[in-house]
Amino acid sequence: MRLVTLGFAATLVAGIGSAFFLYFHQAPVPSPRPVSAVSVQAGCAAVPHVCGFPDGTTTGVPSGMTLKAVPGQVSSGPGWHSAPDGSVKVTGNGAVLSGLSIHDNLDITASHVTIKNVQVTTSGFFAISLRHTAGVIIENSSISGTNAAAGRVSVAIDDVYGDSTGMVIAANNIWYARTGVQVSTGLVASNYLHSFGYIAGDHTNGVFDAGSTQPLMIYHNTILNNYGQTDAVSLNATGAGQPVANKSVEGNLLAGGSYAIYGGSSHNNPISNIIIEDNTFSQVYYPKSGQYGAIAYFGQGKGNGWSGNIWDLTGQIISLP
Repeated sequence: MRLVTLGFAATLVAGIGSAFFLYFHQAPVPSPRPVSAVSVQAGCAAVPHVCGFPDGTTTGVPSGMTLKAVPGQVSSGPGWHSAPDGSVKVTGNGAVLSGLSIHDNLDITASHVTIKNVQVTTSGFFAISLRHTAGVIIENSSISGTNAAAGRVSVAIDDVYGDSTGMVIAANNIWYARTGVQVSTGLVASNYLHSFGYIAGDHTNGVFDAGSTQPLMIYHNTILNNYGQTDAVSLNATGAGQPVANKSVEGNLLAGGSYAIYGGSSHNNPISNIIIEDNTFSQVYYPKSGQYGAIAYFGQGKGNGWSGNIWDLTGQIISLP
């Protein structure tokens, strides 16, 4: 596993060769209830940081940090303001938001914005939304719905139009969401995605990329989908024939869903330069990590690679099915 420090995030994003996920696809029938580890051992998923993976002790707003409520204690700052509907609008390039507690959508329409040590809690569609941005950094923040049922947030972090670039999403704690992170490019690293939410009809996703050829790296995250659908990471395109390329899924702790990873070719999509390596597949919910297996819809293609992926409980190398 390569060691990547967040201080070099910009360099990493600029040189990414691949990475990310999606799935809005004909998955097996969704399970309406979260899965519990009844007869399957937790392994690293019990306390991920003991195995060197992110969890609640290493992600999110630092413990003991005092946050200012928006709009109760503060309603605006350089490049941002709270709106009458309770949302927060970030419109100024280079804005920095830190030490805030927000209870509605944090909507970013500017570039080179930094969101750090911020708590966003909402049962709306988006917790943090990006619209036509570049170079946004979201780090060390706690992002969630209000509960796992009707209060779940639909998407915790979403590149709404799929055209934002250079995102760095790092060391965040994300829970009570239908989808944790939905982006097509950038760096998603050292986040803790867990305790997902569900409303009837949901497809539950960890990191979701609807399929693109933009470079994306999903590195050193803990993604534990406690439902029997859909995935921890999905790279699958929504349309037949749409190419999927330049994605890297490396060094993550993954579990849950129908399959832990969807590799991009569910509609006979051409896939290339997709690297899936050095991941640990947890068996906390199912013996095969996902309900049906560790990975589906991944195989031959120019530049594709599968190596160093192991079962959590045994350390045994996993071969492609």
